[in-house]
Amino acid sequence: MLVISNEKTKVPIKMWLPDESDADALCMEQAYHLANLPFIHKWVSLMPDTHAGMGMPIGGVIAALGVIIPNAVGVDIGCGMAFVGTDIKVDEIREIMTANGPLIKVIISDILRNIPVGFNRHKDIQSCTALDIALESMEKYEANAELCNQIEAGFYQAGTLGGGNHFIELQEDNEGYLGIMIHSGSRNFGKQVCDYFHNTARLLNQKWKSEVPDEWRLAFLPVDSLEGRQYINWMNLALDFAAENRTKMMLAVRSIIEKQLRKHTNITFSYTDEINCHHNYAALEHHYGKNVWVHRKGATRAGAGELAVIPGAMGSYSYIVEGLGNEMSFCSSSHGAGRRYSRKGAMQNFSTEEVIIDLQKQGVYLGKHKKNDVAEESRFAYKDIDEVMENQKDLVKAVKKLKTVGVVKG
Repeated sequence: MLVISNEKTKVPIKMWLPDESDADALCMEQAYHLANLPFIHKWVSLMPDTHAGMGMPIGGVIAALGVIIPNAVGVDIGCGMAFVGTDIKVDEIREIMTANGPLIKVIISDILRNIPVGFNRHKDIQSCTALDIALESMEKYEANAELCNQIEAGFYQAGTLGGGNHFIELQEDNEGYLGIMIHSGSRNFGKQVCDYFHNTARLLNQKWKSEVPDEWRLAFLPVDSLEGRQYINWMNLALDFAAENRTKMMLAVRSIIEKQLRKHTNITFSYTDEINCHHNYAALEHHYGKNVWVHRKGATRAGAGELAVIPGAMGSYSYIVEGLGNEMSFCSSSHGAGRRYSRKGAMQNFSTEEVIIDLQKQGVYLGKHKKNDVAEESRFAYKDIDEVMENQKDLVKAVKKLKTVGVVKG
């Protein structure tokens, strides 16, 4: 761990990287902004996958006293991971051929057919407990009339996969067993909530003549203010929606796997290791003698004994980890490998053909409607997940290492 403390910071910056130069320049500029906020508790923590975000670095963790910062949670509120293991040996199904090709490829195609991805959504209203509860408690939300239509829209997005780096993967763990991993969040719901309250915070900060410069994009809301309480209500709703969204997709994927195995094999199996965790959120926690709002933007809670999911890149490795409860990171860890290239940079450096051939060489089946932007998610556009894990040995310990065998992308 590297500690940066100088005349440019009010509080230190703690980095789980060997050197400051291991993070991009904009990321460090944003970290210095955080370190000069008047309400930061103790220090700013940067995880080993950190890179520049909007206002606050992705892979960043702060503990704030009495305030909440919409842009320090981010636009995809509740983005996170779900994982379910099985006792199916991948080798048992890897070579099974069907009339439509290898069984794993058939499963991937079936998932892509049945789960809306990217900008797509369900044509009919879906069941959603989180949104049903919201409709029964509209007094918590009706003051923000501009957002209320997101609740109705959410019923069509429940159980859908986002675009970009969101995915559904079939994976093989280090003992040869099949696992299912999902990366998705609150869809457009979270973005609308973030944008609305970031703009609200900007106007209030200008009115209060806040010492936080507007160009830092870190406008804040006191948690005891009306607007702060409203944001927390909407954020928590987005978190509940995101978790349920992943659960619904996981149930759909399980149903598809069960159907295809019944059709083509005599294998019976059971599920193990169910995990569902966020990595974009804020929560009230107790650290170093204070109750503080811990903002994790692209960071995973890693309390002592807690299981979490840290994905790598498409066609790479991912990890199931157990948290070590390291207080210096506010009990947090990385949320993935972290980008080495921006999406635009990846498209400039890697061709669609290169990425497709790389996946084919590894025996990875890709399910994607349009492949012209697949280079954005090349595994070479990301940091080496094993280096990231090495840099956070004091934050988490690996429980399982998993390799992609099939992936659905938006």
